Formats: sequence, structure tokens, C-alpha cells
Amino acid sequence: MGLAACAPQVSGPSLGSREPLQEPPRSRIALLLPLSGPQAPLGTAMEQAAELALFERGNRTVDFLPMNTGGTTSGAAEAARRAAAAGVRVIVGPLTASETSAASGPARAARIPVLAFTNDSAQAGPGVWTLGVTPAQQVRRVMGAAQSAGAQRFALVAPDGAFGRALAAAMRAEASTWNLQDPVIVLHAARASPASVAQDLATRAPGGLDAVMLGSTGAAARAMAAALAPAGLTNPAPRILGHALWAQDDSLGQEVALQGALFAAPDPRARATFDARYEGAFSERPPRLAGVAYDAAGVATRVVLTPRGQAGPNTGEVFDGVDGPIRLQPNGIVQRGLALFSVEAMGEPRMVEAAPQPGGAGS
Repeated sequence: MGLAACAPQVSGPSLGSREPLQEPPRSRIALLLPLSGPQAPLGTAMEQAAELALFERGNRTVDFLPMNTGGTTSGAAEAARRAAAAGVRVIVGPLTASETSAASGPARAARIPVLAFTNDSAQAGPGVWTLGVTPAQQVRRVMGAAQSAGAQRFALVAPDGAFGRALAAAMRAEASTWNLQDPVIVLHAARASPASVAQDLATRAPGGLDAVMLGSTGAAARAMAAALAPAGLTNPAPRILGHALWAQDDSLGQEVALQGALFAAPDPRARATFDARYEGAFSERPPRLAGVAYDAAGVATRVVLTPRGQAGPNTGEVFDGVDGPIRLQPNGIVQRGLALFSVEAMGEPRMVEAAPQPGGAGS
């Protein structure tokens, strides 16, 4: 018996004019992923993570439309055009900065918000949000902690590459925001001698330094840290700062100069919970970027619940993500709460401060 037959029966012409119950309209979300080519396994895992986000939210009025970018800029642009033609409400993806740049034009022309996976904040702008953990987020968090402990004179030593330049830009921006003196930036060749790089740093900072951020990892980071004191950076020795890649490196504490170094990274507890759910659903461990896809899909399912005239997510809302709580700002910048970690003499880094709410004190 249908729902209408259970309703009270009334006389009059209105009874025959009742229309049958209709299902609510469905909303479409495009997933721009590399589903062919060298990155296809990663693309498949990210698609699965997005589907897991949809399943866990129980939203039966949303359809995901996977669209293959092939891992190319032309493929990303074409996928964005196809997404617009299909009438999607949100685009989740694509993967890289160059693909995001290519897809942004067609998406903006169609007024479709983009939740990209890249951590290149240069791609962010009105209507385009970058959900990867960015160098700027890491620098802001760890510099803030060091400044709270009294640090005023900062420096960066990093290999001269895209990551090193992003760290440098972020450090300069933070120093300007806090009215600190310009940081000393030393970007060096990948094969440069740690001793010569450290001597260059000491020469540029004759008055000493309070904190030095290292942009390297592994053995290179250990060697650079060990070279600072012999170069004359002592009395007192500067606090060493690092970045999120250190969270996956248990070898750093082998170097005495790195013990106690601070870095910002996502709280691993939320990641562990997601990893367990993903493995339970798909019988395999997720790659790290699967968490970004899960978060982006979760945000997207909230966007489609907003009125159609709204061009993007609620930018005042905090979303609990796999890699920490996030808040999307109208200009495309994503604020993220990151935890603080200390390098320990033995074993894994130790979390010394939990992730704050994005936009709050310490974030």
C-alpha cells in the first residue's frame, strides 16, 4: 500500500489532483582523477576514498561522476568542460597544480566550485580551493610556536627547488605579518656541502639566529643540523624547525642536533582512523593522498546541500578532515589546524601540542 493510501480520505476535487510522491532531485559531483596512465592506481584509490566519504554520510541524493584526466593538463581541462556540460554542482580534483590551473578556467566560466587535491596555494583563488597540506600552513604553525617561545630572528636553509621556494615565500610572509625582521634565506644546490651552506648562513646572520628551519629530509637534514654549530651558530644554538615530511622519518633523532627540533604536521590519530576504515572497506592500505580525496568529497557533499545560487562551500564552517580540521576562506585559501611535534632521540616524533581549530590561536 502506498503512502497516499494511508492518508485520511477527504471528499472534493482536490483528491484526484494529488501527484504521486517524487524522489528528491539528485545532485552531481565530478571527480577529476588520473584513471589511466602511470598515476591510475593512485586515481583509483582516491576514487574509492571519495566513495567511502559519500557512503559514510548516507547521502542518497548525490551521484559521483568519475572523469579521467589521464594525468595531463589537456585531460583536466577537457574533464572540467565535460563536468560543466553534465551539470555538476562541484568539481573534486584534479590532482596536480598544473592540472588545477588547466581545469580552473572552464570551471569558473560555469560557476562551479573546485576542490583541488594540490598543495600549491598559488592555484587558490575565488572558486578554487587547494586541499593539500601546504608549505604555508606548516610554516605558519611552527613559526608561531617558535615566536611564542621567544624567537624573533628566523632563517631558512633548503634545497633550491619548488618546495624550498614555497617555504621561503611563506616564511617571508609570516615575518612581515608579525613585523619581524626579514628572515635569512639560504637556498642551496642539492649537492652543496652542508659545511659551506652553514658557513654561508652564519655569515649572513652575524648577530645570531633564534630559529632555523631546514627544508631537507633524512640524511641531508641530519648533516645540515650537525653543521650549524661548527659554523659558529652557537651561544645559544638556534632552535631547529622542520616540516611535515619529518613525521614519516624516525631517523632524524639519530642526530643530537635535531633532538628537540619542532615541526608541524597532521595529527596521526585521525589518519589512523581513516586508514582503518578504508582498509576495512577495500582490503588494502590507502595511499596518503587518499585522505585528501576523502576530505574533498566530504566537503563537496555539504556544498550540494546549499541552495543552487550559492557558488561554493560555507566558508565559515570548520570541517574535520583526515589531515586536521580545515576552514575554507572566500579567497580560496584553506586554513588548517596542524599538530606540533618534537624530534625524539629514539623512535617516532612526539606530539607536543594538538591541532588547534583553524583560524584560532596557534593555527
